Amino acid sequence: MLYMVIERFKEGVAPEIYRRFREKGRMMPDGLGYVSSWIDHDLKRCWQLMTTDDPALFDRWIDNWRDLVDFEVVPVRTSAEVVELMKDR
Repeated sequence: MLYMVIERFKEGVAPEIYRRFREKGRMMPDGLGYVSSWIDHDLKRCWQLMTTDDPALFDRWIDNWRDLVDFEVVPVRTSAEVVELMKDR
């Protein structure tokens, strides 16, 4: 299943986020997959597309970053999936 993770960086912590990332990587548990991400120009928000069959894994991953980032995890579908879902309606 696909998830859009919206990260809101706490004030002034972008350098620390990327320092930790360089040193430790994403620190994601097995079963949580990274697809792609986008960061705004102000270095205040990041959107990550991720996959998992076990949404409880997000809690373990978020625990590694919650001191620097506030998270919102949203289940999403691709446009193609929604087109298929809506074809008989």
